[in-house]
Amino acid sequence: MTLNLKERRNKAGTVLVATGEINSETSGSLLQTLLPLVREGRPLRIDLTAVTYVSSAGLRTLLVVYREAQHAGVAVTLYGVSEEVRFVMSATGFLDFFETGEAAAAAARAASAKTAVKSAVAR
Repeated sequence: MTLNLKERRNKAGTVLVATGEINSETSGSLLQTLLPLVREGRPLRIDLTAVTYVSSAGLRTLLVVYREAQHAGVAVTLYGVSEEVRFVMSATGFLDFFETGEAAAAAARAASAKTAVKSAVAR
């Protein structure tokens, strides 16, 4: 299986969309793509919606990216993490390193609900 990577840039940062498997054969190209993006210093979103598998080599790659991002002070967020990939990342503790889009969306919903309640009480 191959890994296809597509990069999009917007005002908020860079989005890298990955499709396929992140394994020993593909993790090198992923690392070569991600490290320069992290070094740019812009927030980075990695969309894993179409990633079906992450091996230990893929986890190591994500760990290297995490460490580089921490060193550079760059926010890296994972989006679209499938249940299978989430299970592997959670079981190995790797999910704790990254902000996930799902967590960010849940926090935004909670903040919005809190604001709505305050607004209703103020009336």
